Amino acid sequence: MLLCSLTLTLIWLVVSGLECDMKEVCLGSPGIPGTPGSHGLPGRDGRDGIKGDPGPPGPMGPPGGMPGLPGRDGMTGAPGLTGERGEKGEPGERGPPGLPTYLDEELQSTLREVSHQILQSMRVLSFQGSMLAVGEKVFSTNGQSVNFDAIRESCARVGGRIATPRSPEENEAIASIVRKHNTYAYLGLAEGPTAGDFHYLDGTPVNYTNWYPGEPGGQGKEKCVEMYTDGQWNDKNCLKYRLAICEF
Repeated sequence: MLLCSLTLTLIWLVVSGLECDMKEVCLGSPGIPGTPGSHGLPGRDGRDGIKGDPGPPGPMGPPGGMPGLPGRDGMTGAPGLTGERGEKGEPGERGPPGLPTYLDEELQSTLREVSHQILQSMRVLSFQGSMLAVGEKVFSTNGQSVNFDAIRESCARVGGRIATPRSPEENEAIASIVRKHNTYAYLGLAEGPTAGDFHYLDGTPVNYTNWYPGEPGGQGKEKCVEMYTDGQWNDKNCLKYRLAICEF
């Protein structure tokens, strides 16, 4: 049986007084459902969501279960009070005898180094003057001004020798002493048989120089070397009085 009715649209038109054609709409009974279609391809995985807050701890299990993994170490606590000192134990067995002192190379090397430092300090102190250390050298003066031979003898008497700069650093150290006393100083160099050819007092060639421009100019008549207050050198007669500076 079919039910016929007027559409709501036509009713509204009639009520409002408008002329229009009316159509009948019939509602039939639903048909048999069709066969379901096949499944589509699986979709891509969605993005991971925001990690949720950790849940509350679960209830404690029954006794006798397996123990869980140990937790992380906690913070170190404050140190406790010092305990009472225990009783002294029995002496242990005597160890094997060590090497005699004269056979212990490491000990002998240490003793030699200490002895050298003590001896060097004693020599410097015996000179009773200002001193300045540069590298392994110590430069010292007693403030006296004498000729070259007197300086060499006084330095040798206390275990040193006339100050001899072998690098710019050593030259500047000696120059600072010269400036402090405001007087020139002899250096440990001497002229050889050839005019203008200077060497160290042990005869070895000079490996560092700081001559004033135009020097040496003594033409074989000035056998010694003096240092000006600016650190530059000049060949000079050995009989002049110059500041005594020794090196150790």
